[in-house]
Amino acid sequence: MNTLRIDGNSLTLEMAMSVAEKGVQVELAEEARPRMQASRDLVEKWVRDNKVMYGITTGFGEFSNVHIGTDKLEELQRNLIISHAVGCGDPIPKSITRLLMLLRANALAKGYSGIRIQTVQHLLDMLNRDIVPVIPSQGSVGSSGDLVQLAHLVCGMMGLEQCWTEDGGTRPSAEALKEAGLDPVRLSAKEGLALINGTQMMTAYLTYTTVRAKSLIRQADISGAMTLEGLLGTTNAADPRLHEVRPHPGQQAAARNLLRLLQESEIRESHREGHDVVQDAYSLRCMPQVHGASRDAIDYVEQVLLREINSATDNPLIFADSEQLLEGGNFHGQPVALAADFLGIALSEVANISERRIERMVNGKLSGLPRFLTEKGGLNSGLMIAQYTAASLVSENKVLAHPASVDSIPTSANQEDHNSMGSIGARKAWQIMRNVENVLSIEMLTAAQALDFHTPLDKGCGTRIAYDVIRERVTHLDEDRLLYEDVRKVADLVQKNTILEHIERKIGALE
Repeated sequence: MNTLRIDGNSLTLEMAMSVAEKGVQVELAEEARPRMQASRDLVEKWVRDNKVMYGITTGFGEFSNVHIGTDKLEELQRNLIISHAVGCGDPIPKSITRLLMLLRANALAKGYSGIRIQTVQHLLDMLNRDIVPVIPSQGSVGSSGDLVQLAHLVCGMMGLEQCWTEDGGTRPSAEALKEAGLDPVRLSAKEGLALINGTQMMTAYLTYTTVRAKSLIRQADISGAMTLEGLLGTTNAADPRLHEVRPHPGQQAAARNLLRLLQESEIRESHREGHDVVQDAYSLRCMPQVHGASRDAIDYVEQVLLREINSATDNPLIFADSEQLLEGGNFHGQPVALAADFLGIALSEVANISERRIERMVNGKLSGLPRFLTEKGGLNSGLMIAQYTAASLVSENKVLAHPASVDSIPTSANQEDHNSMGSIGARKAWQIMRNVENVLSIEMLTAAQALDFHTPLDKGCGTRIAYDVIRERVTHLDEDRLLYEDVRKVADLVQKNTILEHIERKIGALE
């Protein structure tokens, strides 16, 4: 895909990520232009007629009853932006800001916001030239949209504040625009409101996290299969007959993945007969149920996002066919807020059960392997502290998984008396996802060490590939060394999907 054409109706998460991370160019689809122009024509007609229309010829929020003269409309929109750019905290990562820019343009391409085509084109020109504003991550309450962060975006369009450089530094946005041959945007009637009234910060974070989650849930099956093999567990709990009588799709998919990954395993066959363990612990036996439930949650969140990123989230909205302006609440982030909290909880559980499997491997009383997977225990600590780190990460996730959407606090003199806090939930879900990446990395590293104790028996057709990829970068732990470097190397494999891609090239796509 060299160019993505956005029309407000057909964007997918994968398309969006290609823009965020691979720099795919974006342009407005031709079919979007007549819709956008029709709503813009109405705005200009209402301005000429000096009609009182919220967001066009009035103030905002508590000031919605203040009429603004036509000679002040540009000033009104500029004041809206600079007064709302009150964010704080760490900046949003550049790739997520690129998503935010794309998603806002796609919502405007639906044609219900009354914005000029040239203004949306300016936003896309910045995106295509990688002029990405530095936007603070805190300050949104998730209703009336992500006003604060989107206001900072528009400041960048106006040549105010800073933008990112290729090396991760910053420079003035005005300087970057001038170098690219772009003039700072001058906002016309309604355009400031159209640009900042939307859920694009929370949907950007959640889109990024959901795409990563779709990969991580398959990688959890890989790490779990490696652990099951290293602990001489049984695959009986993945028997399809069990899952046919409880047919949750994610559960069935996880069971199939485990069986495929462990096909041809000599380690598994070595203890099929005569093994004295009747059934495995829950963290091994219930992988299909736990991984599967999280997989189904991820699928649900993806469906919510597919609707949201192709929705008009402005207020008011303009329906050109009936020449009406309707005031509503499509900016309210509640659908996304609930989905973000759900995803955070689902991902947190992936890490919870992974950490329990790590503990079983390093605990010699449970594993039957050398304590902390070192042959020279006492002199060496082996993988003891790797489990501490995993325990810390999952404990942090338990705090982060507390729902943000159960909270609300009034704003704008109680006119806006219920807010979603969806941006907080989406940022938390993103951080949980980052923690899950590290927990799964620790499990894979630990499982590779456990599998070494079953040499020369061969591994499963999938787990063998995972083991080999890890061992190309991290050798067996004979004596204590700086374990941080080992974890970092495996985390790099997880974050880049390297192990997953190697496996899928050999045995086909996992579910």
